[in-house]
Amino acid sequence: MEGIPADLAAHPDRLRWNARYEAGSGRSFEPHPLARAALDLALPDGPVLDLACGASGSALLAAAAGRAVTAVDVSDVALGLLTEQARRRGLDGLISRVQADLGIWRPQPDRYALVLCTGYWDRALFPAAAAAVAAGGALGWEAFTTQALEVRPGLNPKWCLRPGEPSSVLPAGFAVLEVRDLPGGEHGARRRLLAQRQR
Repeated sequence: MEGIPADLAAHPDRLRWNARYEAGSGRSFEPHPLARAALDLALPDGPVLDLACGASGSALLAAAAGRAVTAVDVSDVALGLLTEQARRRGLDGLISRVQADLGIWRPQPDRYALVLCTGYWDRALFPAAAAAVAAGGALGWEAFTTQALEVRPGLNPKWCLRPGEPSSVLPAGFAVLEVRDLPGGEHGARRRLLAQRQR
């Protein structure tokens, strides 16, 4: 990463996530199970988009499979950790890192064989993320549900999936392959969606 975009320098999400990564959180580089499942599908050729990627083992998994990856996150610390790990594995040339606020940033439509997001929810972003999936490609999403508020009352409700979401807001043209509610214990309940866009 080369410098911090001026609009992100004091961004509260950047500061919060940087502090978490600097404290050692999220450094396992273990691919998310949803990434494994999605990459096992018969996907078209094309790149992968990993939204709110963090220090992403999923991006590394996709790159190791020969896919170009665009990894987007607000945290420069997380993207730096991803860069270091990608270099160690000889994958740096396949991973492009974008530091951005996903409340504003939007992907190019019809471009990606897989769009993945495994720890973030934004109702305004979701339609653009789905539109970024190329024909035959897949969309994988996992986020907290409103049930997570029972054990994490400080969690912002707008970061939580409502009943039926994200399937209920999935655009036409997608086949739902999996929807699963995951008990989260002390971390809070989540819901997982895997869907494939029809060709």
